Amino acid sequence: MTGPEAKHPTLTVGEFYTRHSEALEMKLEGPQLGFEHRIKEPTINRPGLALTGFYTYFAYKRIQVIGAAEFSYLKSLRPEESRAKVRQLCQSDIPCLVISRQLKPPAYFMEEAERAKIAIFRTPMVTMRFMNAATLALESDFAPTKSEYGSMVDVLGVGVLVRGSSGIGKSECVLGLLERGHSLISDDITRFRALEGRELVGTSPELTRHHMEIRGLGVINVLSIFGIASVRQEKRLDLVITLKDWQEVEEVDRIGLDQEYYEILEILIPHVTIPVRMGRDLAHLVEVAALDQKLKSFGQNSAFEFNQRLIKLMSKNQP
Repeated sequence: MTGPEAKHPTLTVGEFYTRHSEALEMKLEGPQLGFEHRIKEPTINRPGLALTGFYTYFAYKRIQVIGAAEFSYLKSLRPEESRAKVRQLCQSDIPCLVISRQLKPPAYFMEEAERAKIAIFRTPMVTMRFMNAATLALESDFAPTKSEYGSMVDVLGVGVLVRGSSGIGKSECVLGLLERGHSLISDDITRFRALEGRELVGTSPELTRHHMEIRGLGVINVLSIFGIASVRQEKRLDLVITLKDWQEVEEVDRIGLDQEYYEILEILIPHVTIPVRMGRDLAHLVEVAALDQKLKSFGQNSAFEFNQRLIKLMSKNQP
């Protein structure tokens, strides 16, 4: 089964301000203008070189940060020259301006930004601290995303995506895990974002968050039924489990030496196929698979250790 296509994230100035103004201590200075402008690169730029007139290779797609050094340079110029420099900067198709150290922009600065419909924000954070924090926030916002068909559960700290064909028993399996005290991340469809190309973080669509659809029962509110500990907002993905009808599994690995992987956004995640047939406790099997994966993350591979013991025993019995 192939999940929905990956999405390329975009971010407006308004979305950036709404999401991160509190953490970055940002406040709007002047009128609300340019909130529809798009931030096209997930990093920050200091336009000191541009203010001197050198616009070759100017990173205009990024949020521009004005600090003490930039203001000192502008103050060293004649008033009309300073205004001209700021006007050129504001007309360079930049998304917005952030003034660090709680510095107060001069009147001409505000006038030129308003004329170009550029939003100006102020923060008490020092310039480099703001740039580091904002870059981390933007990297998360711009992380590649993709939705996968499957339910995600946190099993004792192991993020598990349970997938399989319709009617195979995914919801019943997840419900059994919730009864055992584990936590639901998402039901039916899980959204993933790739952080720095090394790990996947899964979450639920806003509409279905904390809810599950159980055939015969309809939609249930997991938070209300099982309590606050039964849900999580997001979780790193550590293991993918595919439930498959017993008759459709061509060959079962009885020892578990051959590690399979499932690829999402070019990141490989350990994958286990569990054959399904009447009488098997799927919730228990998924729980054991998650715990075994946790052991592997600590460097302990049960299948490998068993195989080594078997080889050692066979070598002893040879004449």
